[in-house]
Amino acid sequence: MLVFLLLGAVALASAHHAGEHFEGEKVLRVHVEDENHINLIHQLADTTQIDFWKPDSVTQITPHSVADFRVKAEDSVAVVNFLKQNNLKFEELISNLKNALEAQFDSRVRGTGHSYEKYNNWETIEAWTQQVATENPDLISRSVIGTTFEGRNMYLLKVGKAGANKPAVFMDCGFHAREWISPAFCQWFVREAVRTYGREIHMTELLEKLDFYILPVVNIDGYVYTWTKNRMWRKTRSTNAGSSCYGTDPNRNFDAGWCQTGASHSPCSDTYCGSAAESEKETKALANFIRNNLSSIKAYLTIHSYSQMLLYPYSYDYKLPANNVELNTIAKTAVKELASLHGTKYTYGPGATTIYPAAGGSDDWAYDQGIKYSFTFELRDNGRYGFVLPESQIRATCEETLLAIKYIASYVLEHLY
Repeated sequence: MLVFLLLGAVALASAHHAGEHFEGEKVLRVHVEDENHINLIHQLADTTQIDFWKPDSVTQITPHSVADFRVKAEDSVAVVNFLKQNNLKFEELISNLKNALEAQFDSRVRGTGHSYEKYNNWETIEAWTQQVATENPDLISRSVIGTTFEGRNMYLLKVGKAGANKPAVFMDCGFHAREWISPAFCQWFVREAVRTYGREIHMTELLEKLDFYILPVVNIDGYVYTWTKNRMWRKTRSTNAGSSCYGTDPNRNFDAGWCQTGASHSPCSDTYCGSAAESEKETKALANFIRNNLSSIKAYLTIHSYSQMLLYPYSYDYKLPANNVELNTIAKTAVKELASLHGTKYTYGPGATTIYPAAGGSDDWAYDQGIKYSFTFELRDNGRYGFVLPESQIRATCEETLLAIKYIASYVLEHLY
């Protein structure tokens, strides 16, 4: 038992270590009214190192919106003064990021090992994929669909009752390393499938008639890095030729309007699109799996955070998908289902207009492969905690999201193609 306690302490210590250098850092929200405001924020971003939380980069800021960003402790006074001098309306979402990072571990479930109501590090998730498959052989099988840049196995769980030629739903989590609530949801989904199969009519029918392919963490290397070195890391951890900057944004790396808009050609940018489409081992493995199983995959769901949105194609262009009306109706009902539990309000619509234009995303790519039902979830919250959502919100977030996912899956089942 002592060994386990020590391991738990080590995991926690490393996560806290990843928060050390955030002492005094702030997360600010600026209310952007017009082009003049946008220019001022560009000016600020040119002179100060700013980490954009929402939108993902300075290029995606639009009039009549808000911009959330993190500033280093030593820059915070200057940034606040700049905003005041230029009459930019702003608020402080997080006054000291180090405190917020420590406060995210507020789950009452302490103890060690895997928990569905805690953020689990990669070693714990990896062991869990093995255990959950071993304990539920009639519902779950585990396979490896590829390896990451740093050589870690990418595990895929196939969840469903055995049957011939079953249609499937593909769902992934953990594209962006710092969005910890995302992998927490994939784990929760698997738990609920196992726990309620044979007890709850809805889930039982879904698992008997559909297979769910669950990729619990896409960007494993980045996720490990957020636990050990830098909690705010977003990209993969691949090296870039001719640059000392690491990583590519895996959700700008797909062959869907690749690098045309809302993505950067600079390896140092958080939205770097990579040297080519599918340059990342992680995105290539995911894309290859979907291409190889295209005849059975009827829906693609990708889970991100934050901003409480349900998005569908397109993000790389302002064009609308052929079945736009249908996707809009599904999204509308899904967010209504989601809100029915805790009253959490989501907005919904095509990516480009609902959140911001961004090329190279997996949802657009999946849709263009012929998967008619392709959705991106942006989970809680709206910015109060942003990427450091406390563990105490995992349960409620996952419960409500599950309702939306089940609705979409049921719809797909009734509208097979």
